[in-house]
Amino acid sequence: MSLIRITDPHDDRLGDYLGLTDVALRSKHEPEKGLYIAESANVISRALEAGHRPRSFLMAEKWLTSMGPVIAAAPASGGAADGGPDVPVFVADEPVLRAITGFHLHRGALAAMHRPPLAGVRELLVGARGGAGARRVAILEDIVDHTNVGAMFRSAAGLGVDAVLVTPRCADPLYRRSVRVSMGTVFQVPWTRLTTWPGAIEKLHQVGFTVAALALSDDSVSLDEFAASPQVTAPDSRLALVLGTEGDGLARATVEVADAVVRIPMAGGVDSLNVAAASAVAFWATRV
Repeated sequence: MSLIRITDPHDDRLGDYLGLTDVALRSKHEPEKGLYIAESANVISRALEAGHRPRSFLMAEKWLTSMGPVIAAAPASGGAADGGPDVPVFVADEPVLRAITGFHLHRGALAAMHRPPLAGVRELLVGARGGAGARRVAILEDIVDHTNVGAMFRSAAGLGVDAVLVTPRCADPLYRRSVRVSMGTVFQVPWTRLTTWPGAIEKLHQVGFTVAALALSDDSVSLDEFAASPQVTAPDSRLALVLGTEGDGLARATVEVADAVVRIPMAGGVDSLNVAAASAVAFWATRV
């Protein structure tokens, strides 16, 4: 490994890692620079298994032994910070690491990763499931909390959702907290970002999808009823479930153009669930 010991938290080579707790800065900085940050050995390993290329690693020296196999499995960066073929491994004492990142690094290591190019919407929908085409898709409309995004990706992976589409204003699935909460499943579930919304619903219709909006409305049907309908149970059914932002739920324009409006039956005077919990319920009920 290309080991580099760091004593100055303002070292120019550490630009990818500076101020990781500043959400507004990182949300803009990372996509524009074509990078994202993976945190912990498990998450980094999943990223590498998915074919993502590291730019560099950052960790305390005590983690070098356990991270050795992970680092050894990393492909050459092609854009390593030192310009060479090896991926640099930055090592620093705990106080220096805290000054660099803004938090106590207790999950082993960080890795700055190259963002893979996003697939086109049609490519994602038609090419999923080994070319058989996606049958279950989740659409995240303007979800702004990175924890919710990560939790929804984890549910999507565990409950058989073939692909995820995120709207233009949705939080970044590759933001550090989203990746960590997803336990790296954000690398497992194919996803892409829509450029228009809700106009993109027409693209889903063109490839045979029924679009179901999860919302509270007078004309909504219960999830139990919808899950038993041919739109879900038919052998050739293709379903897109749309889940809305944490505060106001789905936009009126989205609900108006959806093929069905679906609600989760509730009890105890509770009208709805947190969007991440609601996604897990809906994914499970409509699984194939």
